[in-house]
Amino acid sequence: MKPDYLIVGSGLSALVFGALMANSGKSVQILEAHEHPGGFGHTFTMAKKYTFNAQLHYVWDCGEGQTVNRVLKQLGLDREVTFERYNPDGFDHMRMPGYALDIPSQPEELIRRLSALFPAHNNRIRQFVHEVEKTGAGLKILAPPVKPTELLKYASEVFCAVQYLNSTLQDVFDKFQLPQAAQTLLALQWPDFLLPPNQLSFYAWVILFRGYQAGAFYPTQHFDHVINSFVKVIESHGGQVLLNHEITNFIVTDKTVMGVEAMDLTTHQTHKFTGDTVICNIDPKKVAKMIGEQKFSRKLRRKLNYEYSASNFMAYCAVKDIDLRDYGFGKWNLFHTGHEDLNAAFTQMYAHNDFSNPSFAITTPTLLTAARRDCPEDCQIVEFLTVANYDYFKQLREHDRKAYNQKKQEILDSILDVVEKHYVPNFRKHMVFHITGSPTTNERFCWCPHGNSYGSSLTPRNMGLGRLNHETSLNNFYFCNASSGYPGFAPTIWTGALLYQSLSGDVILGNG
Repeated sequence: MKPDYLIVGSGLSALVFGALMANSGKSVQILEAHEHPGGFGHTFTMAKKYTFNAQLHYVWDCGEGQTVNRVLKQLGLDREVTFERYNPDGFDHMRMPGYALDIPSQPEELIRRLSALFPAHNNRIRQFVHEVEKTGAGLKILAPPVKPTELLKYASEVFCAVQYLNSTLQDVFDKFQLPQAAQTLLALQWPDFLLPPNQLSFYAWVILFRGYQAGAFYPTQHFDHVINSFVKVIESHGGQVLLNHEITNFIVTDKTVMGVEAMDLTTHQTHKFTGDTVICNIDPKKVAKMIGEQKFSRKLRRKLNYEYSASNFMAYCAVKDIDLRDYGFGKWNLFHTGHEDLNAAFTQMYAHNDFSNPSFAITTPTLLTAARRDCPEDCQIVEFLTVANYDYFKQLREHDRKAYNQKKQEILDSILDVVEKHYVPNFRKHMVFHITGSPTTNERFCWCPHGNSYGSSLTPRNMGLGRLNHETSLNNFYFCNASSGYPGFAPTIWTGALLYQSLSGDVILGNG
C-alpha cells in the first residue's frame, strides 16, 4: 500500500517532518542511501569504542517554548530528549594573538567586555551590538508565518532588518568602524558558517549569534539519541525508515511526481516506491538534474541557481590520561586564529590551501554532558574543524591518494602544533585515536554534492528574497532540506516543522 508521504533522504528536516506526520496519523515511508539516518546529524563509531557526530557540535533554539522544544512537545519527546546548556557566561571562547574574549549571553555584558578591550571604541561597540539586537528582532517578525499586525507593531525593528538585506557582516563592521581585532573576536565563530565576514550574510550571522546568546546547547544523551528518537516516533506509528536505499530515478508523469526508483545497496536490486505526496530531502539542485530542469518553472529554475556552501576539514580525536578541563576547556567551544584578519585567513586556507597559520574551532563533547556513551571512561573526545576546498581535495583524492592523505595529515599537524603551543602541551602524547575527514568524505558519507556542509552558501545573495522554499512547481512534490530552508540543527527542525504545518494546517510554530 502506498504511503501518504514518501520521503527521500533522512536528514534532520525530513525526520522531523516524517515524525510529525506519522504522529498525526499519516502513513510515512523514508528512503535513505546511508547505513545511518540523520544526514549530517548522523553518528558513527570507530575502533568499536569512540563515537563521533558527523557535523553537529552545538545547537540553539532548544530552550522552553523555542522551536526545538515545541516540536519535541508535539511529539511527546520533550522529557525524553533533553539538552544541557553551555556556560551562559562564556559559551564561545575567542582566542587570537594579544586578545581573548568569552562571548556571554547578555548583550550588555558583551558590550562591557569588548569596551574593556577597546576603551576608545566604546560608543561604536555599543551602537553595533544594539543594531544587532534590533536587526534580530526585525528578522524574527519577518520569519514565516508573517503576521501583518506584528509588522506594524514592530515597524522600526522590521525597517532596521530590511536595510541589511544585501549586507555582509563586513559591511556592517565597516559601517560602525569597529577596530579590526574587535571584528575578528566577534566573527571568530566563522567555522559555524564556513565563510569570512566579507562574504557572510549579516542576516545569517545575526540569527546564529543571537540564537546562541539565547542559549547554546548540547543533547544530554548525544546527537544519536535525538535522531533515533525521531525514527522511533515514525516506526511506532507504523512508518518505515529504509536504509541503504539509493534513489536512482524519479517517476514523473506530466507535471506530477508519482514516486522514485531506488537501489537496495545490500542486494543491488532496484525497486519502485510511490506515495501520494513525495517529500525531497536530497539537494534540490541535484534532484532537478535527475528529474530534468526543463520540467520546473522558470521562476523555480532561477531559485535553483544557488552556489553551494564551502566544505570543511574535520579531525575526530580521543585523548587518554588527561582532563581537558585542566587546560581551559569545559562547557564551551574554543575558536582560535593566528591572523588578525579573518578574511585573509580564510583566503589563505580556502583559496591557497595553506594551513601553516590555521584558524579553527575546538569542541569537547565529553565535557558537555555527564552521559558517557562517546568513549571509555578514561578518555575524552575532542574535535577540530576548519574550512577546506572541495575541488582541491577531490583532485588530490582522484589523482594522488598518497598526496591526499599527506595533506590531511599536514592540516592536522598544523592544528596540533597550535594546540600544543597555546593550549595543551604534549597533546599528541595523550592522543590515542584520530581520524580525519575532508570535503570528499562529506560527499561520500553525507551524500552532499561538492562536499557542501550547509546546502547553499550563506551569502547575502542566497539569503535574500529569492531563496528557495518547499515549493517546487511540480504536483505532489516538495523540497525539505537545508537549501530550501536553513542549515543547522534548529533551522532544519524548523524547516521540517514549517512544511508539516503548511501541508497539515496544524500550527505548532508561533512567531517569536
